[in-house]
Amino acid sequence: MKNFKQIHRTSKPLISIITVCYNAVDFIESTFISIKEQNFQDYEYIVIDGGSSDGTLEVIQKHQDIIDYWQTEPDQGIADAMNKGLGHAQGAYILFLHADDYFHTSNSLSVVADFMKKKPGYDVYACNILYGSNPNLSLQKPRGFNAWINIKTGIFHQGALCKKTLFDTIGLFDTHFKIAMDYDWFLRAYLKKASLKKTYLVLTVMRDTGISSKTDQQSLLNRFTEEKKVHEKNCCNSLWHYIYLVWWLIYPKYRLFFLAIKNKLAAQPS
Repeated sequence: MKNFKQIHRTSKPLISIITVCYNAVDFIESTFISIKEQNFQDYEYIVIDGGSSDGTLEVIQKHQDIIDYWQTEPDQGIADAMNKGLGHAQGAYILFLHADDYFHTSNSLSVVADFMKKKPGYDVYACNILYGSNPNLSLQKPRGFNAWINIKTGIFHQGALCKKTLFDTIGLFDTHFKIAMDYDWFLRAYLKKASLKKTYLVLTVMRDTGISSKTDQQSLLNRFTEEKKVHEKNCCNSLWHYIYLVWWLIYPKYRLFFLAIKNKLAAQPS
């Protein structure tokens, strides 16, 4: 393992920003630049690399001035890397900003920090994000913690600041999941009665280039498999057991039907 650590801060920061990456040379510099441009300083920055071989390490080293800790070594997937980052985090709140993500504006952190100070004490602050690729960005609003999260996630980790102590209460990310680890974690938080405050603020931009953004048939099937496992793992009573049976009987067929129509239309000559 190769790592780098700056001198410890004299006090713990409000926010720990964690970036996990692997062969992310195409996008990670814009992540770093968006952090460097922030006009808010009460944060630490942690980068966990999975052993990149495409030039990512050179970009990380180039921006070491904004990084409090980074390491590079093989891992067991995104959840494992996120857990490694948590192991080094000292902030009161955690924000995962991966190599496909970047802050919306230079005052993104300062605005959300002001909101947190005005509405203190929540376990999770859920912000809006923009999704897609410039110039085609769509506003995505979190649904928050309600019964619907038992079916589908409605919180974006790029827009969620989560209290560090909440990880002590409900545990880390489940490394059995390669895609739905954040859905599993937020569902566990909801079932443990964690408090959440939604905001109208746009915190970050999420590119449509990550593993969870793929919409081809195989990617959808992989995501359905993991989401079904999340349901099986966290099913809390017999009522939800039967709801899940009906959901997984209907939902995949519905999604694949519309995917087939979309592909057919795309294949037609213009």
